Amino acid sequence: SFEKQHNSDNDDDDGIAWRCNVDLVDDNVAQLFGRSVRGKKEFPDKDVGMKVAAALARHAQNPLAELCYAWTVCSDAGRFGAEMLYLNIDPLQRMLPKSTLLKEYERVLCEAVSDVGVDVNAACIYRHSHGLLQFVPGLGPRKAASLKQSIGVGGSIHSRRELLVKRYVGPVVYNNAVAFLRIRDDGDLLRESNLHPLDDTRLHPDVYHRNTWAVKIAIDAMEPEQIENNEEFTIRAIRDAMANSQEQVRKLFEMTKAEWEGLYGPTFDVLAWDPRNIPVDSWRDNVEELDLETFAQMIENDGMGNWLSHLLMIKWEFRLPFIDPRKPMEPLSGDRLFNLLTGETDETMRPGKEVTGKVVRNGDFGSRVMLEGNIPGFIPKRNMADGNVESAESMVTVGNGIRALITQVKKEHMCVDLTMRLDDFKRPMSSWERPKSLPSLDPYFDKRTATELENAKKLERDRGFEELIKNIRKQERGPGPAGANDPFAQKPKRTSRVTRRTCGHPAFRNARHDEVDKELRGNGYSMVGEALIRPSSQKADVLAVHWVVRPGVVKIIEVVEEDKEADTNIGNILKIKNEVYESIDELLGRYIGPMNERVEEVAHHRKFKDMSEDDLDNHLRQLKKGDPAGIFYHLCWNEQYPGYVSLRFIIGQTPRHHVVGLSPEGYTWGGKLFDSLDRLINEFKKNPRGPSGMLNRTSGSTTSNAQSSRAERPSRWGDRNSNNTNGRSSGWGGTSTVTSNTSTSAGPPVMGSGSSRNNWSTTSSARSSQWTTTDGSSSSRPPPPPPPMPPPHGFPPSIPPGVPPGFPPFQPPPPPGAPVGSSVGSYRSRQ
Repeated sequence: SFEKQHNSDNDDDDGIAWRCNVDLVDDNVAQLFGRSVRGKKEFPDKDVGMKVAAALARHAQNPLAELCYAWTVCSDAGRFGAEMLYLNIDPLQRMLPKSTLLKEYERVLCEAVSDVGVDVNAACIYRHSHGLLQFVPGLGPRKAASLKQSIGVGGSIHSRRELLVKRYVGPVVYNNAVAFLRIRDDGDLLRESNLHPLDDTRLHPDVYHRNTWAVKIAIDAMEPEQIENNEEFTIRAIRDAMANSQEQVRKLFEMTKAEWEGLYGPTFDVLAWDPRNIPVDSWRDNVEELDLETFAQMIENDGMGNWLSHLLMIKWEFRLPFIDPRKPMEPLSGDRLFNLLTGETDETMRPGKEVTGKVVRNGDFGSRVMLEGNIPGFIPKRNMADGNVESAESMVTVGNGIRALITQVKKEHMCVDLTMRLDDFKRPMSSWERPKSLPSLDPYFDKRTATELENAKKLERDRGFEELIKNIRKQERGPGPAGANDPFAQKPKRTSRVTRRTCGHPAFRNARHDEVDKELRGNGYSMVGEALIRPSSQKADVLAVHWVVRPGVVKIIEVVEEDKEADTNIGNILKIKNEVYESIDELLGRYIGPMNERVEEVAHHRKFKDMSEDDLDNHLRQLKKGDPAGIFYHLCWNEQYPGYVSLRFIIGQTPRHHVVGLSPEGYTWGGKLFDSLDRLINEFKKNPRGPSGMLNRTSGSTTSNAQSSRAERPSRWGDRNSNNTNGRSSGWGGTSTVTSNTSTSAGPPVMGSGSSRNNWSTTSSARSSQWTTTDGSSSSRPPPPPPPMPPPHGFPPSIPPGVPPGFPPFQPPPPPGAPVGSSVGSYRSRQ
């Protein structure tokens, strides 16, 4: 809140000093709005920062309304609440199926809206409050939308009865939902209206309109001298009774506070005080003097049922009308503030956990370290080694990366204490103090297996220490005399052992390919969309990202490191193709995150079929059989290349397919980038055979003129007719059949082939050529031109002219989209 620091009535704000209370709040929900479709529609001319600021202010005033607003976004599959899946509510929420998680979100929102109520006028006027209405019991999305449309933007209702009189809702919906709808006096819209005070309570209109029991209780409590039979007198009596009860609540609060402070000093907790816990004998309001039990018995004797609970509710609504059960916003502190600023919890940062960091300063009492995530740490001199340490400079150097263990987390100071003693590294994890905020261990916890896992980690850590000591000693000795000045000395051959990194990121693993793959596949569905990073076994400056595309399918992405300070450090620059990232978190957020969104869009697309390629081809054949004139197409996952989509279609009788790639920016097809799947499909409908140039890669797409022009000059690859016993020979010196895209490249071809569903091939015999059409028939082509001239003298047919005998064999081109210098082929061979 703002407060002017002057007493002048001048409206000119120049030179006025303002005082502002600044509080730190969680901006997860606000960040969703700033980058969502809702933000673009509501604030099309504002940047992301302004949208986040507006959502942050709304969330601070009414967080429930902002969460319900986020629920209103519908995914391509017609499912509400898709945005809320990006909220980090609990570390284990990824273990739940998304449908179950959304169902629980919906249940919690319904309960919260029922407890708080909804101002029906504000919900219809303000767009960000529209989402509250659909969670009102008895409404739902359709009835809530109809109610908003009926009242209209800028309109209002003045009583609950107008909902039924003006037929905004039906009788059944009105009876179910009206007790949760509030008609509030906001001081502006309904200023001149004589609102009924009980329309802003939890009381159902049955107890004060159809049955006037609330009116009778108010009149009997106040005992007016003259009773009038009109609505104005009724409203005045109810207001007087409510004011009397609320004044008694205020007096009891002041008495309780004064009594507490007299005994314990100024330590009274206002938020913990609940008037419902006050003994009945302490109440002195007029409603308390009435015998509501006898009144309920009289109603029951008249054959109207037992209404005692409703009568007691009337008494408490007089005292606390529609009291909000939510606590006021409090400034963040302690664990919550530490988690918000650092992103760490007691589970991720606790005593005994191994972390990595960089030494920033050495002092007389120890070394200052900056951990990953910009969390400051301190290593006392006594914890730098097992023996005596004379100075910090003798153990660590400024700028070097170190590995240490956490001994204490000081959340109030936003720092941690560390140790580098070897004895501490040998301690088992169970010997460290467990944070009290973590749940206690299950009584059936398998301690034996946990001990075995700890021992295995201990052995791995010891091997790492031995390797580190060897590297340090080797650097201290320097190059040997034999090879110190010999530029032609043979360098030691690089082994296939994983080069370890000093990285404590939770997604990083100093492990081999099979170990990371086992971890990802062993956790099943919970790891879908996750990515783990390991050092490459091929190069010292390359990382391999294992990304789980879908259950059981892992795609490996090569990341090139640049600007490395040491072999054991992670590069300051990480590159995937030509895209540059400065940290692992940025890589996961800007690459893996959008890729997961692409996978989600494909899986929920209307044309996607969750079936194998063969099953989808059979499905297309059945559709074609039912409607021979139609052209049918569907999407499925490419089984041969992880992370690719197969666009399968049928025009004639044979199903065919295109390979569609995924990228953070969109979808790639035929060298073109599409920002949405629908635009790619629209382009496919215009040209089902693919963009220009795709069919030129198949041998059947060449023309007779091109064949004759190539036949007039000698072949670069030798005599095409050598060893030809069945007609024209292939340019690769093999059989006479040439099939499109039969290459040994590790990446996906532009047009798949090699099976009956990809039957775009050219079969050459002695003097004729056949083109296999989609309906299975064949048409004759003109005879091919005469065979080409033999190669120049002195070059065997298997070696191209101009190439020395030691020239390596020709390698097919890399797959579309594969990075330069990629080792995708070696990774895929291990899968």
